[in-house]
Amino acid sequence: MTTNKLDKSLRTELAALAAEGRAKAPERVITEFIPPKNGSGPRYRLQGSGKEYIRLNSNSYLSLSVHPGLIQAADKATREFGVGPGAVRFIDGTFCYHAALEKRIAEFVGMPCAKIFNSAYTSNCGLALSISNAKTYWIGDQLNHNSIIRAMRISNIPSGNKGIFKHNDMDDLKRCLDEAGPDIERVVVIFDGIFSMRGDFAPIDEILDICRPYEDKFRDGVITVVDDSHGIGAYGATGRGTSEFTGGRPDVIVGTFGKAFGVNGGFIAASETIIEAIRQKADTYIYTNPLSVADCAAALAAIDICDSDQGLDLLDHLGAVTTAFRDGLKRMALESIDGPHPVVPLMVRDTDRTHELVNFLYENGVLVVGLTFPVVPRGDESIRFQINACHTHADIDYVLGQIRSFNSSF
Repeated sequence: MTTNKLDKSLRTELAALAAEGRAKAPERVITEFIPPKNGSGPRYRLQGSGKEYIRLNSNSYLSLSVHPGLIQAADKATREFGVGPGAVRFIDGTFCYHAALEKRIAEFVGMPCAKIFNSAYTSNCGLALSISNAKTYWIGDQLNHNSIIRAMRISNIPSGNKGIFKHNDMDDLKRCLDEAGPDIERVVVIFDGIFSMRGDFAPIDEILDICRPYEDKFRDGVITVVDDSHGIGAYGATGRGTSEFTGGRPDVIVGTFGKAFGVNGGFIAASETIIEAIRQKADTYIYTNPLSVADCAAALAAIDICDSDQGLDLLDHLGAVTTAFRDGLKRMALESIDGPHPVVPLMVRDTDRTHELVNFLYENGVLVVGLTFPVVPRGDESIRFQINACHTHADIDYVLGQIRSFNSSF
């Protein structure tokens, strides 16, 4: 047997991706972390390049991944129990650190119970598999993350049991609720807390107001779900994310330890019954090994930091440098999308110019993500800047200066 024929077909498919502009660039390899010094934040070296780079493409909003407390906690747990669990949760793969993390994250987000997963992606898929039946109707925001889209596709609902509402459009959400037929038993309304490419947020309080009158229309009611992976830890008065910022609390919160908490893994927080249903029915929980005890211990340390004066100081600094960056773009009369979150998009609205600016920043030691057609609609081309708590005001001034220099060359 040989894969020659398959390889030939796949090469054709890969060439088509490249021709359409959807192929991923070669992956850069980070080879060195350079600690902060002389008023600047950390820098990174890449394989094949002698430059030092500042990262404005990292989800580590509180910059906790290199915090000594997290490293010490991970090391201690590893020395106690080893580097891997050795089994799935149901076959004695549950360690005290798994149970402690589930209890702690539920407390942090203000929910009765939680279950941890290997990622927020598998959390969303596991949730969909657990709470759907043939008479479930799913409704989602049109800009939801791929993991939510995938979750809705694998939820085993009939093809017509789905509605998509225009981004943050409450009238269109109401339309979707009205379209759920009389045979529907439960409706799930799911949305991102922070929309990661734009930095804007779901108005959870308004969504709940729209959904509330429909609660008695369906046997099992309307269940609201937020994936607040980019929100929890990154904003809100105490880092509780979009629910705290908007004052609206959904029925289910999905999140990650891999962004503001700086570690790895995902979670679902909800009622005890929903969490038990997930434990019994979620394939992405049942049939895979859990997080390592090192991940769990580090995540526990991260939550404790977030829930302390140190965490509030990090959050305040993150807010300050985010505001400084947003204000700098405004002073240059550059277009962005308003919001308090450290995801700051620069709307370039031209594919070639977006590529040119991304390359210019790279040549000057700044790593960012460019979003161009056909990944985004033509005219919506942008660059996503992600501000982290490790960034200093000097870092922000440097990046703004590079953007100013690029614009002055045209």
